[in-house]
Amino acid sequence: MTSTERGIAAAEAHSAHNYHPLPVVVATAEGAWMTDVAGRRYLDLLAGYSALNFGHGNRRLLDAARAQLERVTLTSRAFHHDRFADFCTRLAELCGMELVLPMNTGAEAVETAVKTARKWGYRVKGVPDGRAKIIVADGNFHGRTTTIVSFSTDPEARADFGPYTPGFESVPYGDLAALAAAVDEHTVAVLLEPIQGEAGVLVPPAGYLPGVRKLTRDRDVLFIADEIQSGLGRTGRTFACEHEDVVPDVYVLGKALGGGVVPVSAVVSSREVLSVFAPGEHGSTFGGNPLACAVALEVIAMLRTGEFQQRATELGAHLHRELGPLAGGGAVDAVRGRGLWAGVDINPSRGSGRAVSERLLARGVLVKETHGATIRIAPPLMISKADLDWGLDQLRHVLGV
Repeated sequence: MTSTERGIAAAEAHSAHNYHPLPVVVATAEGAWMTDVAGRRYLDLLAGYSALNFGHGNRRLLDAARAQLERVTLTSRAFHHDRFADFCTRLAELCGMELVLPMNTGAEAVETAVKTARKWGYRVKGVPDGRAKIIVADGNFHGRTTTIVSFSTDPEARADFGPYTPGFESVPYGDLAALAAAVDEHTVAVLLEPIQGEAGVLVPPAGYLPGVRKLTRDRDVLFIADEIQSGLGRTGRTFACEHEDVVPDVYVLGKALGGGVVPVSAVVSSREVLSVFAPGEHGSTFGGNPLACAVALEVIAMLRTGEFQQRATELGAHLHRELGPLAGGGAVDAVRGRGLWAGVDINPSRGSGRAVSERLLARGVLVKETHGATIRIAPPLMISKADLDWGLDQLRHVLGV
């Protein structure tokens, strides 16, 4: 057996098979490149589903982590620590909001947003106890907890995990009329991804997000934007909502907030909304820990320069200029996306998304399929144009165009 085969066999022997990874065993990584246990290098065009927006082994982030590791890594929220106030202040400023509720993973942040919306509905809006409704969109992906899969429309994520949590209604993504019809006196929130990532990088129609903002404001409903994948520079703006000058009531953040170093997530909103919590009603032992705050503070500082947003804008425009002509030519059915993020629908004549991902792997490029026919391209924002072009050349090769 090769070193790769041994690594995969050992993992499969002692881990639950809840993922179907590509057959590569990564040992080291730097920038936009990863190296496997056999010493072969691969261009990373997935970036940990946007968790690695700043690249592998970013020096600023590693230095921040190392410095904090020597001081204190965890206090729990039973005590204050000296990085917490700065983290909350700087993140609130970045979002144009007032308060921050830190957690760890994206799914935890979404669960926190759900609890926030329900409590706000009962305490502020006056919805009768137990009647709060949250509207979501078909094709959503907000995580994999029991509550979150209860409002998923993906059978693979949802099947065999019932009984399901009530209180959610799903409407077609991008359909403002359907959303308006679903809002009633018990609706406390609309929870949406400004761009649906797992669904294949689906960008809603122009005017949809402003329409959602107006509708929710007019009907006294919270607009919760899940920017876990789309936020923090990926689309060329700090937040994807900014492309249509929309400011939601609540941001849900994760992935890139931890820089690919530690899991960091947060719900960020106004004082009115997040002040519904009293001590003991919600929390996390590791949420807002000193190490997480130190790394996230460096992420925030990097985003405040605008450098990464600009790179995503410029390289994203190049990416879509290169991918666009592939659509409709027989190899690719459609290309979607915004900034340095694209979903590419592979024509069945060229194989499945998995097959294309495996052929790219053989040529030293890492992507991952979703929903059978689609591959996602989301490289680190610091990738060079030359490396991006090389990766796109490999894609053309495996598609035969």
